[in-house]
Amino acid sequence: ATRLDPSFEYRFHIEPYRFQALANYPNPFNPETWIPFELNEDSDVTIHIYGLDGQRVRTLEIGSRAMGVHAVRDAAAYWDGRNELGEAVSSGLYVYELIAGSQRAMRRMVVLK
Repeated sequence: ATRLDPSFEYRFHIEPYRFQALANYPNPFNPETWIPFELNEDSDVTIHIYGLDGQRVRTLEIGSRAMGVHAVRDAAAYWDGRNELGEAVSSGLYVYELIAGSQRAMRRMVVLK
């Protein structure tokens, strides 16, 4: 017969999803990158990309996404390294802002040519 050891502790626990912008990959990149994120609720997702001067370079309208982690290439946000006019951006540091509902998160990324 199998006996259960009452002193055994199973240290695994499930954490709820959090809202967070994850690190883009590759980083640094040229000319394209993927921006993964995690949502703690179903949300419409937008990503704004800014230059260091604070000017918006590009807006990515991702659309409605379900709660969970969106990290693989088919689920993460994709940026082709171009501005709103379709021109390739120059090398340098950029900031991306993840917006989902009333929540916002920011991270840095590097274009290296």
